Amino acid sequence: MADPTVLDVYRREITPELYTEIRELYKTHSIAEDARDLPGLISTLTPDCVYELAQTGHRWEGHEGAARFYTQLLTAFPDIRFDLTDIVIGPQGVCEEADVSATHEAPWLGIEPTGERLEWKVVIWFPWDQEQRLFRGEKVYVSGIAIPELQGPELP
Repeated sequence: MADPTVLDVYRREITPELYTEIRELYKTHSIAEDARDLPGLISTLTPDCVYELAQTGHRWEGHEGAARFYTQLLTAFPDIRFDLTDIVIGPQGVCEEADVSATHEAPWLGIEPTGERLEWKVVIWFPWDQEQRLFRGEKVYVSGIAIPELQGPELP
């Protein structure tokens, strides 16, 4: 399925029922992530979902890619914590801002572990797929932590 145009997304109407549906799916996703429940988390995503680190070009595609993204992230930062600072929910999806803290215990995206406790900010966009009633993945913007740009066309 092709991504909708930004104008199509902009023109979506919201109803109380749709707002509740999107909010409940976001809560399911967040609770599964906090519980390290990978199948529960994946169940909130379209089969063709895309995870992207916007600033670096890193991408993970499909359910297998999303599982790889989370496995790598949670292995590198097993105690990762997201403290939500802002959220917007609408017919286009969910946008959240969070303060993140974690101990870097394993390699991640070519960065060797330091054993240090790190803190950074993220803004994460969860685009809503109105036909499949699921999220089409996550686009992540990071501030306060250095992530090297992807070298070459390979997916992580």
